[in-house]
Amino acid sequence: MKTIWLLAFCALAASAYAIEESDRVNGENGWYVPKLDGTFEWVDMDEAEDWLDRQEMMEDRGLSTTPVKFYLFTKSNPTKGTKITATKKSIDASHFNPQHPTRFIIHGWTQSRSSGMNKEIRDAWLSHGDFNIIVVDWARARSVEYASSVLAVGTVGKKVANMINYLHSDHGMSLGDLYVIGHSLGAHVAGYAGKNTNGQVHTIIGLDPALPLFNYNKPNKRLNSDDAFYVESIQTNGGTLGFLKPIGKGAFYPNGGKSQPGCTLDVTGACSHGRSVTYYAEAVTEDNFGTIKCGDYEAAVNKDCGSTYSSVRMGADTNAYMVEGDFYVPVNSKAPFGNIH
Repeated sequence: MKTIWLLAFCALAASAYAIEESDRVNGENGWYVPKLDGTFEWVDMDEAEDWLDRQEMMEDRGLSTTPVKFYLFTKSNPTKGTKITATKKSIDASHFNPQHPTRFIIHGWTQSRSSGMNKEIRDAWLSHGDFNIIVVDWARARSVEYASSVLAVGTVGKKVANMINYLHSDHGMSLGDLYVIGHSLGAHVAGYAGKNTNGQVHTIIGLDPALPLFNYNKPNKRLNSDDAFYVESIQTNGGTLGFLKPIGKGAFYPNGGKSQPGCTLDVTGACSHGRSVTYYAEAVTEDNFGTIKCGDYEAAVNKDCGSTYSSVRMGADTNAYMVEGDFYVPVNSKAPFGNIH
């Protein structure tokens, strides 16, 4: 079954020439969908969304499996994760402590629990104190076809929500200091998790939320600012692999949000896309990303927000209570990337 619909998607991409190349706008009338070899295939929006809707119905009927695993890291086991399940026996046998704040970390396409982003963000938070760090490993992220991973996002988000609901109801985990942090496709997984929890997640951090096959005008099918009490987006490859339009209640645009300094010959956008993770981990550790408040996101993209720094720091733990709007973030070309020391 999977082979059949993957072939169908490939055929859709191959035949999608209704829109002339000169008229294509990524994310507006179609998408440049990434492939494993680093190239992109164009698909027209209307055709792709019809196809996605049909495939999602099959996903909802359980015709595709979407394994999701959870690995807990704490100060007691900072480098070797303990696999946990939503059972009393599993949680009681782990180092999970409901007295400590919890952070879920969700990777994107082609990644896994062993990907560097998980270590960067895990170590950043554990350097601050006692946390339950739960790394989400979702197997469908490693599908050869990006579209297959996109189709799994909703189901994976619901499974993350189920774990959150269980830890909250049966083990006393607080939603009031819970963060769900996702990169790329993982940002949208975080959004679906927030949509399906029994109670409101405190904060979702979307690290360059994926653009291909996600429609800005359909917020119920992507991460949006209503999915948690506070949603922050750090947008570093806007218009290519990530969204350029603001996703979070607080939307941050390092270097204008399209490309990042130090990412030379970044044809696929992978370097700039990944910088969102590196910046966030540094922000958690150092709190050193000064920002300039902008009138709108276009001003942030055009670096036309003046030169007066705001009191807001990108990625700061206090942002949930004070931040709304779009911010330009000056960054350096190498570590430390933050511009305030």
